[in-house]
Amino acid sequence: MQSKILESIGVDPAYILIAMFLILIVLCTFFVNLNMKYNRLKRSYSKFMRGSDGKTLEENIRRHLEKMESIEELSEENQLELRLLREKISGSIQKTGVVQYDAFHEMGGKLSFAFTILDGEDNGWIMNVMHSREGCYIYIKEIVAGECHTELAEEEEESLERAIYGNDEELAGIE
Repeated sequence: MQSKILESIGVDPAYILIAMFLILIVLCTFFVNLNMKYNRLKRSYSKFMRGSDGKTLEENIRRHLEKMESIEELSEENQLELRLLREKISGSIQKTGVVQYDAFHEMGGKLSFAFTILDGEDNGWIMNVMHSREGCYIYIKEIVAGECHTELAEEEEESLERAIYGNDEELAGIE
């Protein structure tokens, strides 16, 4: 079979036939792939719609939306409650420190002590109880943001540091 058009271009008809065959193979591959995707979609759609018509499907969607709305409301309530709890907890006693000592070096025992009570923001009191033969004396000093505006005794400072940094002496810088 001779074609004057192909001869004038200088192309062998066998090359055109091979190119068309390769294009046909590529198109068949695309067709098979597309058909497989269609069948998967059809199966999942059938599974989704099994046993339900449009009306029951709409009811299911509405029911799920109502559940989501109630979950959102519950989540908002929980967030509000958590915020209130955090505010309450920040004002509660969270840190304590105790240092026992012999106040007058005559009693032979460590019956005196400095006791620090702080909240989450390092506000609170230092209670210093000094025991002697004549009686027991109690002093309270206010702590604001981890600092006292009156002078602290050595034991009171140590008690404050233990409350703020914990009882670990290395963290408190006590030697």
